[in-house]
Amino acid sequence: MAKQGKEKNTRNKNKHTELIERIKNKKRSKKELRTERLKAITKAAQEAASKEIL
Repeated sequence: MAKQGKEKNTRNKNKHTELIERIKNKKRSKKELRTERLKAITKAAQEAASKEIL
């Protein structure tokens, strides 16, 4: 038989998935920011090294 009445735990599950997605997005954005900073640092170091050679 099909379950009657209000669905159980759907609200809590939705809140949980939202929180988990928020955490994942935060980690992803931090990782992207870190890679961008590292790329900028390496680019600046390469430019400085090429200026020294010239």
